[in-house]
Amino acid sequence: MIFSNIAADVAARGILLSGVALVWVIILVRVVGLRSLSKMTPFDFVMTVALGSLVAAASQADSWIKFSQPLVAMAGLFALQWLAARLRKSSSRFEKLVQNQPLLLMRDGVMLHDALRQSRVTETDLIAKLREANVLDFSEVRAVVLESTGDVSVLHGQHLDEQLIEGVRRAG
Repeated sequence: MIFSNIAADVAARGILLSGVALVWVIILVRVVGLRSLSKMTPFDFVMTVALGSLVAAASQADSWIKFSQPLVAMAGLFALQWLAARLRKSSSRFEKLVQNQPLLLMRDGVMLHDALRQSRVTETDLIAKLREANVLDFSEVRAVVLESTGDVSVLHGQHLDEQLIEGVRRAG
């Protein structure tokens, strides 16, 4: 116990342990790189969620063992994420296994209903993304892509370089 008063001890322990856990995450991010918390693949997303859970576990620990286990697990997650990134870079087979492929939702002003159905994106959601991208008319839209991260990219204007949608999956 840090303090003899239980309420003060609980508060001090929560603040101290969560602070140390956050500093530990910052150190790990500095070592591994910012990409470790990006949302590039489902693996990266799961890592980010798991990291939050481990910080919560560390901040609630009531012993040094219960505190150090989440810290070791965090380091393990970063090591696995680093390894997965290396494997993605060196193996196209592994890349396809862990990376979602972008999906074309709209092309040349026409909504692709099969793709919307397949991705469970509603027309209302798509129209909201078009508004966010300042699209004033469907005819301006060259392509809308549901990216591998879950983000939606709206490409609009007079011309679309086909390289921008190379590798984007078409539903069907």
